[in-house]
This record gives sequence, C-alpha cells and structure tokens, in this order.
Amino acid sequence: MMITERSDSRPHKQTDWQRELRQAIHNPTQLLELLELSELLLGHTITAKQRFGLQVPKGYVARMRKGDPNDPLLRQVLPLTDENQQLPEFSLDPVGDVAAFIVPGLLQKYQGRVLLLTTSACAIHCRYCFRRHSPPSQLHLPAILDAIRTDSSISEVILSGGDPLILTDNYLAQLAHHLATIPHVQRLRLHTRLPIVLPERVNDELLAWLTETRLQPVIVVHANHPNEIDHHVNHALQRLVGAGITVLNQSVLLRSVNDNAAALIALSEALFSHRVLPYYLHLLDRVQGAAHFEVPEQTAIQLLEQMRVALPGYLVPKLVREVPGMAYKQLYPKF
Repeated sequence: MMITERSDSRPHKQTDWQRELRQAIHNPTQLLELLELSELLLGHTITAKQRFGLQVPKGYVARMRKGDPNDPLLRQVLPLTDENQQLPEFSLDPVGDVAAFIVPGLLQKYQGRVLLLTTSACAIHCRYCFRRHSPPSQLHLPAILDAIRTDSSISEVILSGGDPLILTDNYLAQLAHHLATIPHVQRLRLHTRLPIVLPERVNDELLAWLTETRLQPVIVVHANHPNEIDHHVNHALQRLVGAGITVLNQSVLLRSVNDNAAALIALSEALFSHRVLPYYLHLLDRVQGAAHFEVPEQTAIQLLEQMRVALPGYLVPKLVREVPGMAYKQLYPKF
C-alpha cells in the first residue's frame, strides 16, 4: 500500500489556498507594518520568534484592527517575550501525547477512537499551541492501518497534526479510501484551523472526497473570537454544511483574547448563524511558552454561567480540560 503525492508544490499545480499559504507572513516587522503598529513592539518578539516562528496568512491579518496592539487576533499569533517564561507546572507535552502512541503517528487516549498525526505543518502558528514543541510527525502508514485494522473497537479515526488540511486533497482522498476499507471504522473526523484562517482551503476537491467516502465525515474547526469569522469564512463554512458535513467548533479560553462573556456569546451566535455548533471551550493546555494565556478555572466557570444565562443550551460549549491518562476530557464545573 502506498499513498502518493504527500505534497504538491509544483507552480503550475498550485491552487488558490496554496498560493495564499506561500504568501503567509513570517517576519514580525512586516506584520507590524501592515497593522500600522510601532516597531517598538519588535523588542518583545525577537527571542520568542527564534523559539517558535511566526506564520500567519495575510487574509487572517486583514481581519485584525490596525493600530491596535491588543487586537484579539494579533495576540494569538504575535511572538512575545512572555513565551520565555519557564514554569514548573507547564511542560513540553501537556496532554500526554508521548505516552499515548500505539505506533509512530497514531495515538489512542479514548475508547473507540484513535488520532492520526498526519503532519506537523500548519497554516498558522498559534502562540498557545499545545504541540508547539512536538517533533515532526514520523508516519509509517502500513503500520498505522494495520493497528487500526486489528482493533475492531475503533469506530472513529481523527486526523490531526499540525493540520491535516495542509495536505493535498489527492493525498487525503487516498488516505480516506484506505481507512474506508476497514469495516469497523465508521467516522472520519478532521480537526482543522484552515477553514477559519485560510478559508480558500474549502474548495471543490475537498468537498468531493469528503462526500464520496463511505465514512461519515465530521469537521471540527477552531475559532476563538467572533472577529475571526468574516464573509470568506462564512462562505467556507456554508459550503461544508451545505455538502451535508457535520461541522463543530472548538475554542481555547485565552487571556486577553476571549476571556469575556461578550466575546464568547458573540462567537457562539456567529457560528450558529452558519449552522456550526459550539462543541468545546478548552481550558489552556499547559504547554511551556503559553502561561501568559492562562485563565483561572473559577473565572472560566463564571464565564460559562454567563453564557448559560444568555444563550440556549445548544449554543453553550462544554468547558473542558484534557488531563493525561484520563478516559475522557474533564468537564467543568465539577459536580
């Protein structure tokens, strides 16, 4: 068994989303110039950038407020010297990925489903990413498929990364085909930030293989703030939902980004206006370099209560934390 065309970088083959990705911003100076911000901020970025590089598509930058150093979208991507804090309660592997690997590239934490780390690449470098210190994914696909095939309790395969949608549709379609030959696998879930940060990725080719597979597709997108959802994202989400694909959203609760009820309520409303259901609101995974984003548990619970007052139950995401070794994500508040 072999899957060909892991990537497709030949110029004449590039699609709109690949061109946008190639034009992503990697230089903090360029980012600050586009946002009409003082270069004095560069003093807060240089060492952090060296540890975990800046990467952000220009279309995402276009949603940021010019002249505002506290813009909630900018805060998610701009390297800061705060990332250099080394705290004992924060680690390089905060969710216990290393201990959960079955074979390289495939891990299992919860009954009935496995997670396939398809790639270490992503379209955007979120400063709070819990896999920011992870080494590049090493995949041996025959071993991965054999492991799934021999465990009949596995009904769902989750594609993660990095971001699986950074891979070409040709590669993903072949991967879906091989998974669909395993009778007990019923669902294919993709965890992806691309429909939010690079909405051009939702194209005809993606929709074709998602709707042609025997497997029931579920896409979990990742938006943290209502300002991330513009008309381009609206169009991408509507295309996914219109194709009959279940689309959910997960967010991370982030200090000075979305740690207020107004932003969280507006996000749920914006998502559902495009028929996307809020799924999870994660407490921060305690990865080294992200401590400045942490919101206290009690504050998070108070925000959840405010959301429950303002919204119908189906628009209130589950407030959760992933704890290594537990059989499921831990729900808050704990009763």
